[in-house]
Amino acid sequence: MHTIRVWDLPTRLFHWLLAACVIGLIITGSLGGNWMNWHLRLGYAVLTLLLFRVVWGFIGGHWSRFGSFLYAPSSLVAYLKGRGKPDHVVGHSPMGALSVFALLLILGAQVGTGLISDDEIAFFGPLVRFVSGDTVSLATGYHKNIGKLIVFGLVGLHLLAIAYYKWVKKQALVKPMIDGDKQVATSVPSARDTAGSRALALAVLALCAWGVNWLVGLGAAF
Repeated sequence: MHTIRVWDLPTRLFHWLLAACVIGLIITGSLGGNWMNWHLRLGYAVLTLLLFRVVWGFIGGHWSRFGSFLYAPSSLVAYLKGRGKPDHVVGHSPMGALSVFALLLILGAQVGTGLISDDEIAFFGPLVRFVSGDTVSLATGYHKNIGKLIVFGLVGLHLLAIAYYKWVKKQALVKPMIDGDKQVATSVPSARDTAGSRALALAVLALCAWGVNWLVGLGAAF
């Protein structure tokens, strides 16, 4: 067996921070009232994290890059038939890859519609003034109803997948996302996870945070 670094520290921190923010969004959105102030802040944090993950998907560690888990449909079919390749059990499997892309898209849509939503009581997104009333209405309806339910569904499926892999396929998914390492049967590349790569990740995160702050500030500038 070979022990490799599969998830670099920036990817692991992204994963757990995103999970915490999504849970916080669900709680604060359900409580309403003054908790909506925190709902907005957590939404900005999620947008920052999503932007970071997109950039890190091109420059991050080997197994965090989109290129390492961008599979052809034939690979997905082969995996479902039990004929997956050895590297399918290292990083994201074909099914796991679908989950990652779905999560990025759905959370992106949820945050995006939140920026132009209006509860018609006391809270509204910072970019509401830049779109029409009809667009605000559609975005609000999606954000509060359809999008929220899809997020609930994705979270539930994610937890079920973790349980399935642990108890049925005997593959631990949580431990590598904590310490970064995984034992594999074949020799495969180890993810770059150095002081330099971590400093680069911090710089990317700071740049993404600045971009979100600038975007949110547009609403207050008019």
